[in-house]
Amino acid sequence: MMSSSSSSSSSYHFIVIALLFCAFLLGGGSLCHGQLTKTFYNETCPNVSSIVHGVIAEALQSDPRIGASLIRLHFHDCFVDGCDGSILLNNSDTIESEKEAAPNNNSVRGFGVVDDIKTALENACPGVVSCADILAIAAEESVLLAGGPSWEVLLGRRDGTTANRTGANVALPGPFETLDVLKSKFLDVGLNTTDLVALSGAHTFGRAQCVSFSVRLYNFNGTGSPDPTLNSTYLQTLQGICPTNGTGTELTNLDLTTPDAFDSYYFSNLQSNKGLLQSDQELFSTNRADTVNIVNYFSAYQYAFFASFVEAMIKMGNISVLTGTEGEIRQNCALVNANTYGSNGLLHSSI
Repeated sequence: MMSSSSSSSSSYHFIVIALLFCAFLLGGGSLCHGQLTKTFYNETCPNVSSIVHGVIAEALQSDPRIGASLIRLHFHDCFVDGCDGSILLNNSDTIESEKEAAPNNNSVRGFGVVDDIKTALENACPGVVSCADILAIAAEESVLLAGGPSWEVLLGRRDGTTANRTGANVALPGPFETLDVLKSKFLDVGLNTTDLVALSGAHTFGRAQCVSFSVRLYNFNGTGSPDPTLNSTYLQTLQGICPTNGTGTELTNLDLTTPDAFDSYYFSNLQSNKGLLQSDQELFSTNRADTVNIVNYFSAYQYAFFASFVEAMIKMGNISVLTGTEGEIRQNCALVNANTYGSNGLLHSSI
Protein backbone atom coordinates (compact mmCIF):
# COMPACT_ATOMS: atom_id res chain seq x y z
CA MET A 1 0.00 0.00 0.00
CA MET A 2 1.23 3.50 -0.89
CA SER A 3 2.19 5.75 2.02
CA SER A 4 0.24 8.96 2.67
CA SER A 5 3.21 11.07 1.61
CA SER A 6 3.60 9.06 -1.60
CA SER A 7 -0.16 9.34 -2.19
CA SER A 8 -0.08 13.11 -1.72
CA SER A 9 2.90 13.39 -4.05
CA SER A 10 1.15 11.31 -6.71
CA SER A 11 -2.03 13.40 -6.39
CA TYR A 12 0.01 16.57 -6.75
CA HIS A 13 1.72 15.28 -9.88
CA PHE A 14 -1.64 14.20 -11.32
CA ILE A 15 -3.07 17.69 -10.81
CA VAL A 16 -0.03 19.30 -12.40
CA ILE A 17 -0.27 16.98 -15.40
CA ALA A 18 -4.01 17.65 -15.73
CA LEU A 19 -3.48 21.40 -15.66
CA LEU A 20 -0.69 21.18 -18.23
CA PHE A 21 -2.91 19.08 -20.47
CA CYS A 22 -5.76 21.58 -20.10
CA ALA A 23 -3.44 24.45 -21.00
CA PHE A 24 -2.13 22.54 -24.02
CA LEU A 25 -5.58 21.50 -25.21
CA LEU A 26 -7.24 24.87 -24.84
CA GLY A 27 -4.37 27.22 -25.41
CA GLY A 28 -4.55 28.36 -21.81
CA GLY A 29 -8.10 29.64 -22.34
CA SER A 30 -10.67 30.38 -19.66
CA LEU A 31 -12.52 27.12 -20.23
CA CYS A 32 -10.05 25.38 -17.91
CA HIS A 33 -11.51 27.07 -14.87
CA GLY A 34 -15.16 26.66 -15.74
CA GLN A 35 -15.94 24.58 -18.79
CA LEU A 36 -19.23 24.95 -20.61
CA THR A 37 -21.44 21.88 -20.69
CA LYS A 38 -24.55 20.78 -22.55
CA THR A 39 -26.18 19.71 -19.27
CA PHE A 40 -25.65 22.96 -17.37
CA TYR A 41 -29.38 23.73 -16.88
CA ASN A 42 -30.65 20.16 -16.64
CA GLU A 43 -31.57 20.56 -12.98
CA THR A 44 -32.12 24.32 -12.66
CA CYS A 45 -34.00 25.10 -15.89
CA PRO A 46 -34.65 21.88 -17.83
CA ASN A 47 -37.01 23.46 -20.38
CA VAL A 48 -34.72 26.32 -21.34
CA SER A 49 -34.31 25.30 -25.00
CA SER A 50 -38.01 24.63 -25.56
CA ILE A 51 -38.91 27.99 -24.02
CA VAL A 52 -36.48 29.82 -26.31
CA HIS A 53 -37.74 27.81 -29.28
CA GLY A 54 -41.35 28.75 -28.56
CA VAL A 55 -40.68 32.48 -28.28
CA ILE A 56 -38.73 32.54 -31.55
CA ALA A 57 -41.31 30.43 -33.36
CA GLU A 58 -44.00 32.91 -32.36
CA ALA A 59 -41.87 35.89 -33.39
CA LEU A 60 -41.27 34.34 -36.83
CA GLN A 61 -44.99 34.52 -37.55
CA SER A 62 -44.76 38.30 -37.92
CA ASP A 63 -41.04 38.74 -38.62
CA PRO A 64 -39.54 36.14 -40.96
CA ARG A 65 -36.04 37.57 -40.65
CA ILE A 66 -35.85 37.49 -36.86
CA GLY A 67 -33.88 34.22 -36.84
CA ALA A 68 -31.09 35.72 -38.90
CA SER A 69 -31.12 38.79 -36.66
CA LEU A 70 -30.75 36.67 -33.52
CA ILE A 71 -27.82 34.65 -34.83
CA ARG A 72 -26.15 37.93 -35.81
CA LEU A 73 -26.51 39.17 -32.24
CA HIS A 74 -24.64 36.09 -30.99
CA PHE A 75 -21.95 36.57 -33.63
CA HIS A 76 -21.46 40.27 -32.83
CA ASP A 77 -21.44 39.50 -29.11
CA CYS A 78 -18.73 36.83 -29.29
CA PHE A 79 -16.36 38.79 -31.54
CA VAL A 80 -16.05 41.62 -28.99
CA ASP A 81 -14.34 40.44 -25.80
CA GLY A 82 -16.07 37.08 -25.96
CA CYS A 83 -19.59 35.71 -25.56
CA ASP A 84 -20.64 37.70 -22.51
CA GLY A 85 -23.89 39.38 -23.59
CA SER A 86 -22.17 42.77 -23.81
CA ILE A 87 -23.93 43.66 -27.06
CA LEU A 88 -27.22 43.74 -25.16
CA LEU A 89 -26.20 46.45 -22.69
CA ASN A 90 -27.71 49.91 -23.03
CA ASN A 91 -25.86 53.17 -22.48
CA SER A 92 -25.42 54.18 -18.84
CA ASP A 93 -23.25 56.50 -16.79
CA THR A 94 -20.45 53.93 -16.97
CA ILE A 95 -21.19 52.02 -20.19
CA GLU A 96 -20.88 53.06 -23.83
CA SER A 97 -23.19 50.64 -25.54
CA GLU A 98 -21.86 48.46 -28.34
CA LYS A 99 -25.21 48.96 -30.05
CA GLU A 100 -23.99 52.37 -31.20
CA ALA A 101 -20.72 51.11 -32.65
CA ALA A 102 -20.56 51.67 -36.40
CA PRO A 103 -21.10 48.00 -37.39
CA ASN A 104 -24.14 47.77 -35.11
CA ASN A 105 -25.81 51.19 -35.16
CA ASN A 106 -29.21 51.07 -36.89
CA SER A 107 -28.29 47.56 -37.99
CA VAL A 108 -28.38 44.91 -35.26
CA ARG A 109 -31.90 44.07 -34.16
CA GLY A 110 -33.94 41.47 -32.30
CA PHE A 111 -33.59 43.00 -28.84
CA GLY A 112 -37.34 42.89 -28.22
CA VAL A 113 -37.40 39.15 -28.83
CA VAL A 114 -34.46 38.71 -26.45
CA ASP A 115 -36.56 40.65 -23.92
CA ASP A 116 -39.43 38.22 -24.46
CA ILE A 117 -37.15 35.20 -24.06
CA LYS A 118 -35.66 36.60 -20.86
CA THR A 119 -39.12 37.31 -19.44
CA ALA A 120 -40.30 33.79 -20.22
CA LEU A 121 -37.21 32.25 -18.64
CA GLU A 122 -37.42 34.45 -15.55
CA ASN A 123 -41.01 33.29 -15.09
CA ALA A 124 -39.96 29.65 -15.38
CA CYS A 125 -36.64 29.71 -13.54
CA PRO A 126 -35.80 33.12 -12.11
CA GLY A 127 -32.20 34.23 -11.86
CA VAL A 128 -30.80 31.15 -13.56
CA VAL A 129 -30.21 31.61 -17.31
CA SER A 130 -27.68 34.19 -18.44
CA CYS A 131 -28.29 36.59 -21.31
CA ALA A 132 -25.12 35.32 -23.00
CA ASP A 133 -26.55 31.79 -22.96
CA ILE A 134 -29.87 33.11 -24.29
CA LEU A 135 -28.04 34.40 -27.37
CA ALA A 136 -26.26 31.08 -27.88
CA ILE A 137 -29.46 29.06 -27.57
CA ALA A 138 -31.42 31.51 -29.73
CA ALA A 139 -28.83 31.17 -32.50
CA GLU A 140 -29.19 27.38 -32.56
CA GLU A 141 -32.99 27.45 -32.40
CA SER A 142 -33.14 30.06 -35.18
CA VAL A 143 -31.07 27.87 -37.48
CA LEU A 144 -33.19 24.83 -36.65
CA LEU A 145 -36.46 26.67 -37.29
CA ALA A 146 -35.15 27.72 -40.71
CA GLY A 147 -34.44 24.12 -41.73
CA GLY A 148 -30.79 24.02 -40.75
CA PRO A 149 -28.87 21.71 -38.45
CA SER A 150 -29.41 21.28 -34.74
CA TRP A 151 -26.67 20.88 -32.16
CA GLU A 152 -26.28 20.56 -28.41
CA VAL A 153 -25.38 24.05 -27.26
CA LEU A 154 -22.70 24.20 -24.59
CA LEU A 155 -23.96 26.32 -21.71
CA GLY A 156 -22.85 27.96 -18.50
CA ARG A 157 -21.79 31.41 -19.71
CA ARG A 158 -22.05 34.31 -17.30
CA ASP A 159 -22.91 37.88 -18.29
CA GLY A 160 -20.30 40.60 -18.45
CA THR A 161 -20.70 43.87 -16.57
CA THR A 162 -19.32 46.23 -19.20
CA ALA A 163 -19.29 46.84 -22.94
CA ASN A 164 -16.58 47.77 -25.43
CA ARG A 165 -17.78 50.11 -28.18
CA THR A 166 -14.23 50.80 -29.35
CA GLY A 167 -13.57 47.09 -29.58
CA ALA A 168 -16.75 46.59 -31.60
CA ASN A 169 -15.62 49.23 -34.08
CA VAL A 170 -12.33 47.42 -34.55
CA ALA A 171 -13.04 43.70 -34.16
CA LEU A 172 -16.30 43.10 -36.02
CA PRO A 173 -15.95 41.94 -39.62
CA GLY A 174 -17.54 44.37 -42.06
CA PRO A 175 -19.36 44.00 -45.40
CA PHE A 176 -16.74 46.01 -47.32
CA GLU A 177 -13.65 44.14 -46.20
CA THR A 178 -11.23 42.08 -48.25
CA LEU A 179 -10.62 38.40 -47.67
CA ASP A 180 -7.27 39.05 -45.99
CA VAL A 181 -8.86 41.42 -43.48
CA LEU A 182 -11.69 38.97 -42.80
CA LYS A 183 -9.22 36.13 -42.22
CA SER A 184 -7.24 38.29 -39.82
CA LYS A 185 -10.27 39.22 -37.75
CA PHE A 186 -11.39 35.60 -37.50
CA LEU A 187 -7.90 34.45 -36.60
CA ASP A 188 -7.78 37.07 -33.85
CA VAL A 189 -10.56 35.20 -32.04
CA GLY A 190 -9.22 31.72 -32.78
CA LEU A 191 -11.29 30.89 -35.86
CA ASN A 192 -9.71 29.51 -39.02
CA THR A 193 -10.47 29.86 -42.71
CA THR A 194 -12.98 27.00 -42.79
CA ASP A 195 -14.77 28.61 -39.85
CA LEU A 196 -14.86 31.90 -41.77
CA VAL A 197 -16.51 30.32 -44.80
CA ALA A 198 -18.90 28.22 -42.74
CA LEU A 199 -20.04 31.09 -40.52
CA SER A 200 -20.43 33.34 -43.56
CA GLY A 201 -22.95 30.75 -44.67
CA ALA A 202 -25.32 32.18 -42.05
CA HIS A 203 -26.05 34.74 -44.78
CA THR A 204 -28.18 32.02 -46.34
CA PHE A 205 -31.11 33.75 -44.64
CA GLY A 206 -31.97 37.26 -43.53
CA ARG A 207 -31.86 40.70 -45.13
CA ALA A 208 -29.37 43.53 -45.62
CA GLN A 209 -29.80 47.27 -46.04
CA CYS A 210 -28.65 48.93 -49.25
CA VAL A 211 -26.07 50.94 -47.31
CA SER A 212 -24.15 47.71 -46.71
CA PHE A 213 -23.60 46.92 -50.40
CA SER A 214 -24.63 49.89 -52.58
CA VAL A 215 -21.00 50.91 -53.21
CA ARG A 216 -20.73 47.77 -55.31
CA LEU A 217 -23.51 48.97 -57.58
CA TYR A 218 -22.21 52.31 -58.83
CA ASN A 219 -18.73 53.33 -57.68
CA PHE A 220 -16.79 50.34 -56.48
CA ASN A 221 -13.50 51.29 -54.85
CA GLY A 222 -13.69 54.74 -56.45
CA THR A 223 -13.63 53.36 -60.01
CA GLY A 224 -16.89 55.01 -61.06
CA SER A 225 -18.10 51.56 -62.16
CA PRO A 226 -19.87 48.63 -60.49
CA ASP A 227 -18.01 45.78 -58.84
CA PRO A 228 -16.82 43.58 -61.75
CA THR A 229 -17.42 40.43 -59.70
CA LEU A 230 -21.17 41.16 -59.53
CA ASN A 231 -23.41 39.24 -61.94
CA SER A 232 -24.74 41.76 -64.50
CA THR A 233 -28.37 40.65 -64.26
CA TYR A 234 -28.21 40.64 -60.47
CA LEU A 235 -26.61 44.09 -60.63
CA GLN A 236 -29.60 45.50 -62.51
CA THR A 237 -31.97 43.98 -59.96
CA LEU A 238 -30.05 45.50 -57.07
CA GLN A 239 -29.83 48.91 -58.74
CA GLY A 240 -33.62 48.86 -58.95
CA ILE A 241 -33.85 48.18 -55.22
CA CYS A 242 -31.12 50.65 -54.27
CA PRO A 243 -31.27 53.73 -56.54
CA THR A 244 -28.61 56.42 -56.22
CA ASN A 245 -31.18 58.73 -54.62
CA GLY A 246 -32.39 56.09 -52.15
CA THR A 247 -32.27 56.27 -48.37
CA GLY A 248 -29.84 53.39 -47.94
CA THR A 249 -32.25 51.66 -45.58
CA GLU A 250 -34.06 49.64 -48.23
CA LEU A 251 -33.88 45.89 -47.60
CA THR A 252 -33.13 42.95 -49.85
CA ASN A 253 -32.50 39.26 -49.32
CA LEU A 254 -29.00 38.07 -48.50
CA ASP A 255 -29.82 34.86 -50.38
CA LEU A 256 -31.85 35.58 -53.50
CA THR A 257 -32.67 31.88 -54.04
CA THR A 258 -34.15 30.70 -50.72
CA PRO A 259 -34.20 33.85 -48.56
CA ASP A 260 -35.75 32.39 -45.41
CA ALA A 261 -34.28 28.88 -45.48
CA PHE A 262 -31.03 27.73 -43.93
CA ASP A 263 -29.37 25.77 -46.73
CA SER A 264 -26.32 25.73 -49.00
CA TYR A 265 -27.71 27.94 -51.78
CA TYR A 266 -25.67 30.82 -50.37
CA PHE A 267 -22.57 29.11 -51.75
CA SER A 268 -24.20 28.38 -55.11
CA ASN A 269 -24.99 32.08 -55.34
CA LEU A 270 -21.32 32.93 -54.84
CA GLN A 271 -20.40 30.57 -57.69
CA SER A 272 -22.76 32.59 -59.93
CA ASN A 273 -21.33 35.93 -58.74
CA LYS A 274 -24.56 36.64 -56.90
CA GLY A 275 -23.20 37.21 -53.42
CA LEU A 276 -24.87 40.30 -52.00
CA LEU A 277 -22.11 41.69 -49.79
CA GLN A 278 -18.56 42.28 -50.94
CA SER A 279 -17.38 40.24 -47.96
CA ASP A 280 -19.49 37.32 -49.23
CA GLN A 281 -18.28 37.39 -52.83
CA GLU A 282 -14.67 37.77 -51.68
CA LEU A 283 -14.80 34.13 -50.56
CA PHE A 284 -15.18 32.96 -54.15
CA SER A 285 -13.87 35.75 -56.37
CA THR A 286 -10.54 36.53 -54.68
CA ASN A 287 -7.82 35.35 -57.04
CA ARG A 288 -6.25 32.03 -55.99
CA ALA A 289 -7.92 32.14 -52.59
CA ASP A 290 -8.01 28.96 -50.53
CA THR A 291 -11.64 29.72 -49.74
CA VAL A 292 -12.77 28.93 -53.30
CA ASN A 293 -12.46 25.17 -52.84
CA ILE A 294 -14.33 25.37 -49.56
CA VAL A 295 -17.17 27.31 -51.22
CA ASN A 296 -17.33 24.71 -53.99
CA TYR A 297 -17.39 21.86 -51.49
CA PHE A 298 -20.11 23.38 -49.35
CA SER A 299 -22.18 24.13 -52.46
CA ALA A 300 -21.94 20.52 -53.62
CA TYR A 301 -22.38 18.88 -50.23
CA GLN A 302 -24.84 20.60 -47.91
CA TYR A 303 -24.17 18.07 -45.14
CA ALA A 304 -20.52 19.17 -45.13
CA PHE A 305 -21.56 22.80 -44.76
CA PHE A 306 -23.91 21.92 -41.92
CA ALA A 307 -21.22 19.91 -40.11
CA SER A 308 -18.61 22.66 -40.46
CA PHE A 309 -21.13 25.33 -39.48
CA VAL A 310 -22.01 23.49 -36.26
CA GLU A 311 -18.34 23.03 -35.41
CA ALA A 312 -17.62 26.71 -36.05
CA MET A 313 -20.62 27.85 -34.00
CA ILE A 314 -19.48 25.78 -31.03
CA LYS A 315 -15.97 27.19 -31.34
CA MET A 316 -17.26 30.74 -31.63
CA GLY A 317 -19.56 30.22 -28.66
CA ASN A 318 -16.52 29.36 -26.53
CA ILE A 319 -14.63 32.59 -27.16
CA SER A 320 -13.45 34.15 -23.87
CA VAL A 321 -16.50 33.06 -21.91
CA LEU A 322 -17.11 34.02 -18.29
CA THR A 323 -17.91 31.05 -16.06
CA GLY A 324 -18.14 30.02 -12.42
CA THR A 325 -18.25 33.14 -10.25
CA GLU A 326 -17.13 35.52 -13.00
CA GLY A 327 -19.58 38.16 -14.18
CA GLU A 328 -23.23 37.81 -13.19
CA ILE A 329 -26.64 36.56 -14.28
CA ARG A 330 -28.38 39.75 -15.37
CA GLN A 331 -31.98 40.25 -14.34
CA ASN A 332 -32.49 42.56 -17.31
CA CYS A 333 -30.27 41.85 -20.28
CA ALA A 334 -29.94 45.55 -21.08
CA LEU A 335 -28.59 46.52 -17.66
CA VAL A 336 -25.99 45.29 -15.22
CA ASN A 337 -27.64 44.20 -12.01
CA ALA A 338 -26.52 47.24 -10.01
CA ASN A 339 -28.65 49.36 -12.34
CA THR A 340 -31.62 47.01 -12.62
CA TYR A 341 -33.67 47.89 -9.58
CA GLY A 342 -36.22 50.61 -10.12
CA SER A 343 -35.68 50.60 -13.89
CA ASN A 344 -38.01 49.45 -16.60
CA GLY A 345 -35.45 49.87 -19.39
CA LEU A 346 -35.76 47.20 -22.03
CA LEU A 347 -33.22 46.02 -24.55
CA HIS A 348 -34.78 47.82 -27.47
CA SER A 349 -35.29 51.10 -25.62
CA SER A 350 -32.08 52.58 -26.98
CA ILE A 351 -32.61 51.42 -30.56
